[in-house]
Amino acid sequence: MLAVAATWSRLAAMEFDHVIIGGGSAGCVLAARLSEDPHVSVCLIEAGGGGDDIFIRAPALIPAMISGRPRINNYAFLTTPQPGLNGRRGFQPRGRALGGSSAINAMLYVRGHPRDYDEWADLGAEGWSWADVRPWFLQLEGNGRGGDDWHGGGGPVQISDQSAPRRISRAFVEACAEAQIPRNDDFNGPEQAGAGLFQVKQFRQGQRKGERCSAAAAYLFPALGRANLTVLTRTRAERVLIEAGRAAGVLVRRNGRRRKIAARGEVILSGGAFNSPQMLLLSGIGPEDELAAHGIAPVHVLPGVGQNLQDHLNYTILHRSRRRDVVGLNPRGLVRLGRAAGKWRKTGEGLFATPYAEAGAFVHSRPGLDRPDLQLHFVIGIEDDHMRRLHLADGYSCHVCALRPQSRGSVGLVSRNPADPPRIDPAFLSHPEDLATLMRGARIMERVLGAQALAPWRGGRLYPHDGSDAALAADIRARADSIYHPVGTCRMGRDEMAVVDPQLRVRGLQGLRVVDASVMPRVIGGNTGAPAMMIGERAAAMIAGAGGDGGAKAIP
Repeated sequence: MLAVAATWSRLAAMEFDHVIIGGGSAGCVLAARLSEDPHVSVCLIEAGGGGDDIFIRAPALIPAMISGRPRINNYAFLTTPQPGLNGRRGFQPRGRALGGSSAINAMLYVRGHPRDYDEWADLGAEGWSWADVRPWFLQLEGNGRGGDDWHGGGGPVQISDQSAPRRISRAFVEACAEAQIPRNDDFNGPEQAGAGLFQVKQFRQGQRKGERCSAAAAYLFPALGRANLTVLTRTRAERVLIEAGRAAGVLVRRNGRRRKIAARGEVILSGGAFNSPQMLLLSGIGPEDELAAHGIAPVHVLPGVGQNLQDHLNYTILHRSRRRDVVGLNPRGLVRLGRAAGKWRKTGEGLFATPYAEAGAFVHSRPGLDRPDLQLHFVIGIEDDHMRRLHLADGYSCHVCALRPQSRGSVGLVSRNPADPPRIDPAFLSHPEDLATLMRGARIMERVLGAQALAPWRGGRLYPHDGSDAALAADIRARADSIYHPVGTCRMGRDEMAVVDPQLRVRGLQGLRVVDASVMPRVIGGNTGAPAMMIGERAAAMIAGAGGDGGAKAIP
């Protein structure tokens, strides 16, 4: 276990050049990169723990964290009741430890489609086109396949091919070919569309071989010996302190005691799509009606804070398996997993190194689209309701999500108490096109799962229905939920609803930025962990003055 928290009572100083709130996928990158300059002092504030326990390091223990039962390294947020999902409250796992959600996710390394970033630039995020962001992806990436025009070979994040994918995962790729989805061995290469095995953010050599390579493990832990870097874990930021139009510091609470941490340069929010807008609102920055509803005096009215929430809604088909070479929560399966744990400890390989979502595909739901609008994740076990509904049978699952939802939700407050969770309303299926796209994706997924290549494993289907469109729509409304890609609630741009400008500076204030997935104007077509780290890389260069305007002047 790494000791990462500074001793509260022994801090020599409570003033730093940069104060970062949130040690997640972007926050860890920022803290490590900014502290490379020995003349700059950096303080990273994280509400969760140290991010290096066995649940995080061992990939096969993902289910123990993702369910939130108990809450291990997981905020385990709930949404407001969703009318589009029969009034159900959705579940939103988010990482609560150094590394953030990169500490509890399936480790998949997916950048999205290049056109996604060109679209950001079209929407007012100048300097964030694919040509602009590509170098920063290459900088973070240490791909085991080596560097080329599409990949970096020397970056801190170890990107690896899976050491021992299950036979059923390879059969899934063959089943996709039967369904006219071509093979693709690199979702981050020249072409995104197709089916293949995911690359993962996982150590492939050294003492940590086979362990998760979270943002903390890749960036922050190697930097912990720097004298100019202070990391406070289990410390809750309560609000940003604004003085004369400038972020002067952060009020934090730890072990029941409050202290002010002052910022000579900038305060940087890196709490993610839920916690960053919540922090702005608690600090009096946001829509006037939201602040008034909770008795918070407005410090700076900014109507876009918490708006534009987007997420990938996910629908799952689950099957029992006739073969036992999958993961099952039964005595036989748990014995297999236990034996695999021993092998993993010795070699870093085998079943215990699995991301579970071993294979996937990017698919066009209909002809004429300029890029895939559906993503499939194939899981080597029965993953039902975020592992909150358990099944003893051996089995497998396939997920489909619509990559470019039209529905837009919001994040707000449930109270002015910083310890309370934010109010999260994704407004799933509030736009009718989202249901239509997801239904097209479900039909494609049914064809894949019915292919001959999967016949040796195919057992009974859980949650069967009569196959009609009405029954499918009803099943989606009854069971679909997030696949954990929320973005957009502090979006960058130039219009009045933008929260930050393209340099990620909060509009109308000095010394305050937001650096995380909340700044994305639109959700990218894929998993959001790698793009969040890219945002951290690019922002660090901006702040240091190496890759853009590093100033903190007020933005109109």
